Amino acid sequence: MERRKAVRLAAGGEAFVMESLSPQDTWELGKRLGKEAEPGCVICLDGDLGAGKTVFTQGFAAGLGIREPVNSPTFTILKEYEDGRLPLYHFDVYRIGDISEMDEIGYEDCFYGDGVCLVEWPSRIEKLLPKHYVSVSIEQAPEKGFDYRKITVEER
Repeated sequence: MERRKAVRLAAGGEAFVMESLSPQDTWELGKRLGKEAEPGCVICLDGDLGAGKTVFTQGFAAGLGIREPVNSPTFTILKEYEDGRLPLYHFDVYRIGDISEMDEIGYEDCFYGDGVCLVEWPSRIEKLLPKHYVSVSIEQAPEKGFDYRKITVEER
C-alpha cells in the first residue's frame, strides 16, 4: 500500500529542526503539522518519557480541529478521536509485548485508512510501519534549560 502525502515540510521535504523553549512552542509545532496533515499520514513520535510527545499530540489534535481532551493511550495502546476534520488514531505502543498484538488492534485499518496516525515508541513496531512516514524526534538537553527541546521532523 502506497503512502499518500503526509505533511508539507520546510525546504521541500528535507528535515526541519526546531528549538522549542516551552511546552507552548512544542504544542504550536504540533498544531501547525495537524493543520497540514492529510489522510493516510503516519507520524512516528520518538522521545524519552516527559520529552513532550503528549504536548505535541495535543497541539496536533488542535490543528485537526479536535476539541475533546487528548492524553496518552499508555494503557489502552490506541485512542481514537473522530470529531476533527480527519480521524486521529493515537498509538502508544510502549507496552506492546508482542508485535502480533497490533493485529488485534486493527492497526492496518488505521495506518492505511483515511485518518491520521500518531505512533509513540515506533521502534517497538518498526516492522509494521508503512514504507513512508513522518518522523518527529523530541530531544531534551537539560543543560539548556528544563523546557528546552530540539525537535526534528523528517520524512522517511
